[in-house]
Amino acid sequence: MLSQGIDNTKTIEELEGNRWPDPPSDATYLVQSVHELRRRPIKDLGVDGLRRLITQNVGLRWLLPVALDHLRETAPIEAESGFYDDDLLHAVLTRTEEIWRNSPHLAHHLDETINLLTDILPDMQRLIAEWRAPLSDMLGLP
Repeated sequence: MLSQGIDNTKTIEELEGNRWPDPPSDATYLVQSVHELRRRPIKDLGVDGLRRLITQNVGLRWLLPVALDHLRETAPIEAESGFYDDDLLHAVLTRTEEIWRNSPHLAHHLDETINLLTDILPDMQRLIAEWRAPLSDMLGLP
């Protein structure tokens, strides 16, 4: 498991050693929720919390491994059902090329997980192809 060395009882704030000030009272729901999620132990984030923080590029050092473990654990079940359309997968696939190049082991893990999936919806297939294209040299793809 990629997340084995991550203390999931800690919050992103604790792991980063950086407490954000409270958001302004007129902050958007997104800003408020990101602030709140950073203060929640990782084990309590749930898939939606992971997705929201990853999409906002918050705590990626700790959250990408957790998210990739979740995707790997659920891939066989999703593949068996013949349907895989996951917002969490979308969130991780849309992180920048630089993030994946800086963590090639995470990119390889994600690519292996994707290979376990079947009957992927066309939009997700396109997103996977767009993710793989700039990383093809690193992933050993043609």
